[in-house]
Amino acid sequence: MAGIALVLYLAGLGLAFGWRSVAQWRATGDTGLRLDAGPTGSVGWWAKLLFVAALLLGLAGPAVALAGVDPVDVLDRPWIRVVGLALAVVGVAATLAAQLNMGTSWRVGVDQSERTPLVTTGAFALARNPVFTAMTATSLGLAAMVPNPISLAATIVLVVSIQVQVRAVEEPYLARLHGPVYTQYAAQAGRFWPGVGRQTTPINK
Repeated sequence: MAGIALVLYLAGLGLAFGWRSVAQWRATGDTGLRLDAGPTGSVGWWAKLLFVAALLLGLAGPAVALAGVDPVDVLDRPWIRVVGLALAVVGVAATLAAQLNMGTSWRVGVDQSERTPLVTTGAFALARNPVFTAMTATSLGLAAMVPNPISLAATIVLVVSIQVQVRAVEEPYLARLHGPVYTQYAAQAGRFWPGVGRQTTPINK
């Protein structure tokens, strides 16, 4: 199962960042990559650092499983691994689908000076951050497939990085960029899940 997890992880990474960037460049002449997260020590910088750490841990999880690192005993169950496989496959597919739903507004990172249309249709009508939701599902699935401490740490670090990025970087940017339109959207759509995390108070811009 560790070998399958590694292949799934690399495939998901290649689709979500590699293929999607190429497709964006072909459609717009721009890769959509905004890798400058701000000054060292800023909130955006920390979010990026944690995200990169999560990606590296996600790769290391199945790699060390192949090397013979023991799983966490309580999670080492065949049915958990099967459920994890299904969740990871769905997560990879959902990540790509949500990214495609963004069209030309798709970005990795935030350029504070850039203006892009606000996407509120498709998966984004249900939740404001479906790409991150799907990525978290993928990470959970992979951790269930190879339930060692590194894989579990990858999911935890990923969730923390996403929370920091969304709450401290992306939401203030979108509120400043789109004003009342985003405020109304945030009051209707949940943050990561339908109906959960709807914004009922003004977002600090």
